[in-house]
Amino acid sequence: MATTYKIIDKSILTGTQANVEFTGLGSYSSDYTDLKLVISVRTAASGSYDYGLITFNNNTSSYSTKLLYGDNSAAASFNWGSSAQLSTGMINNSSQTSNTFSNVEIYIPNYSSSNNKSCSIDTVQENNETAYRAMAAGLWQNTSAITSIKLAGESGSWVSGSSFYLYGIKNS
Repeated sequence: MATTYKIIDKSILTGTQANVEFTGLGSYSSDYTDLKLVISVRTAASGSYDYGLITFNNNTSSYSTKLLYGDNSAAASFNWGSSAQLSTGMINNSSQTSNTFSNVEIYIPNYSSSNNKSCSIDTVQENNETAYRAMAAGLWQNTSAITSIKLAGESGSWVSGSSFYLYGIKNS
C-alpha cells in the first residue's frame, strides 16, 4: 500500500457480535483527511441475503444511499429506504454458501471537514454460482466531524471470522 495509507484500527471477530464500532476518530484529524474501511463479513441471519448498515457518531438520521447493483443476469438501482443509516448493499448470511464472506470497501473523504459527509461503497456478495456486485454513493447530511463509525448487519449479528480494518489516508 502507498505510504499515505496507515492502519488505524482493526477487529477480527472470534465469536458472534451485534456490531463493530470504531471510536476516537477525531484524534486522527490532524494526521489524515480520509478514512477507508476494508471488511470481510457474514451475518448469522437467514433468508436470501442481509444488508450491512453504517452509522456515524451514533446518529440515526439524515442519511441517503443510492445503490447500483447487478448479478449474473441483470442490473438495477434503487434508493435505500431508510434515513437512519447507510447501506453497504447485500452481504452474505447463514443461508448462503458455507464459509463465504462478502467483501466491502467504504471510502470516506474529508471525514473531519465542516461539510456534509459523502462516501463510496463497493460490495461483492457471492452465493454458489451467483455473484452480486453493488456500488453505492452515501451521504450523511451533517456537518459534524466523524468521530465514530458503527457497522452492523440489518437482520443478524456478524459471525466469527468477520474482519474489519480501518485505514487513515493522508491527502498528500
